[in-house]
Amino acid sequence: MHLDLDAFFAAVEQRDKPSLRGRPVVVGGLGGRGVVSTASYEARVYGARSAMPMVEARRRCPAGTAFLSGRFEAYRATSRVVMEILRSRSPLVEQVSVDEAYVDLAAAVDPPGWEQGRLEEWCGRLLAEITQATGGLTASVGVATSKMLAKLASEMDKPAGTTVVRPGQELDVLHPLPVRAVAGVGPATAARLRTFGVETVGDLARVSESDLVAIFGVAQGASLHRLARADDDRAVVVQREAKSISSEETFDTDVTDRTLLEAELARLAEGLGRRLGASSLFARTITVKARSHDFTTVTRSASLPFATGDATVILREGVRLLGGLDVSQGLRLLGLGVSGLTGHAQEELSLEGGLAYPEATLDLPDVGGGAEPGDDLAAAAARAAASPLSGRRREGWSTGQDVVHEEHGRGWVWGSGLGRVTVRFEGPTTPPGPVRTFSADDPGLSAAPPPAWVEVSGTPS
Repeated sequence: MHLDLDAFFAAVEQRDKPSLRGRPVVVGGLGGRGVVSTASYEARVYGARSAMPMVEARRRCPAGTAFLSGRFEAYRATSRVVMEILRSRSPLVEQVSVDEAYVDLAAAVDPPGWEQGRLEEWCGRLLAEITQATGGLTASVGVATSKMLAKLASEMDKPAGTTVVRPGQELDVLHPLPVRAVAGVGPATAARLRTFGVETVGDLARVSESDLVAIFGVAQGASLHRLARADDDRAVVVQREAKSISSEETFDTDVTDRTLLEAELARLAEGLGRRLGASSLFARTITVKARSHDFTTVTRSASLPFATGDATVILREGVRLLGGLDVSQGLRLLGLGVSGLTGHAQEELSLEGGLAYPEATLDLPDVGGGAEPGDDLAAAAARAAASPLSGRRREGWSTGQDVVHEEHGRGWVWGSGLGRVTVRFEGPTTPPGPVRTFSADDPGLSAAPPPAWVEVSGTPS
């Protein structure tokens, strides 16, 4: 079974903000170059969709649409509830993102089997429990004999739908679909297949394996041949091994200043170091990703002779890789990633017993203050946080943010600017609430954790 929570981010916002229920809601980056993460079904009617530039979503959606920044703490809390429900059904649950997972139903505590009606009833009870436990959110599920078909099935009856592809029905369901339905077929591969007259999965299934291998190479050609015939034997894996960790930033305006770009690398490196530490992982390969003003994207990688979790080492390599790129025309995006992950680290030593790299002082970026000798990564990252590169790091209140006021209680940021912040005081267990405006530095107003969406004995918990 593949389970996918419906319009997840937007659904959580509508649950926690009753005044937004039934209205178009778009969640994503609110800066000039922001991208839509999720659009509610009400917003999708107007053409808003994931990965669309936010400016385009604003153009398409009507007045009254809510455009909100993400509240990832709230999304993670809801996701944990859903994943625990799935794990109560089967010990084999593979969470692939915050809002989707695969479940091996053959290993379920009470396996539903393929019996007509019983399987659908089993799924219906599961979806009802998820809706009740999450304060009204819905999910869609697909059940099939393979991961690929289960995922495709979960998309066929959204929202809140159940689609079952029983043994023997696989090709009848798969072959009429566009070739993009096959896992691993992106726009470029689909365009190339189209030149050979391949439009549907059925068309792809009629191409011989030898021809596909000749066109795409052994690995991809063999995979396409297999998947077009619904031959997918991937198992549900309880713990997915991370292959890489990365982070990136899209700038409000193109950046040519290397000092500012290196400051951004410092911030990204610090974050990667924290994530490696939290996962008890170390990395051997460092990658810098740069996207130019014309959307040309370049990546540069380097492998260390040792695995590291040290953010300073990651930054040093990132700065070196960035130094080999031409940024004179400006970058609209900069990313930093690590791969070659392992649970073991090795000291940064050469065969002679000295340091593999000289202990030269890295000229850390001077953003908002001078870098003193011996200045460390934390100081560089702090200056990066003060730089004007990212709309996400501007001081102030973000639209949709959870807040609490000493007099008026809990609410969320309706909007802010010109030294003022407007708050709507409501929550998931209240009716739509009043709107009040305060000075942006009102001492009675502070950020708050996400609200609870259930009540215990009449009191929100």
